[in-house]
Amino acid sequence: MAYDEHLADRVRQIFKDQKADFYEKKMFGGLCFMIDEKMCCGILFNKKKNTDLLMARIGEDASSSAMSKEGCQPMDFTRRPMKGFVFVTPDGYDMDDQLLYWVKLCLDFNPFAKASKKRKTNK
Repeated sequence: MAYDEHLADRVRQIFKDQKADFYEKKMFGGLCFMIDEKMCCGILFNKKKNTDLLMARIGEDASSSAMSKEGCQPMDFTRRPMKGFVFVTPDGYDMDDQLLYWVKLCLDFNPFAKASKKRKTNK
């Protein structure tokens, strides 16, 4: 199963409302929203848990305090938690104000996030 298109539409609308210059990139079997060549947030379907997850890049400082929010859990995509990233289950983003909270955290952190290194291409 692919990621939740309805959730993707809701995230797109928030970015448009916030006047964020974003583009989309298919990654991790889901969809990532990129701002300034940096991963901002994403959506993926977790087969093991049979649910859609919002991946939020909010930084280490916000991550520690966000863990007390409903539906928030460490991002353990590789079985090792990634610093500065969290997963949010539908319980934590179902309502529009909840999703807005997470996307705004991502947008607030984005200027401080490091872009990934460009890979050299073999010619």
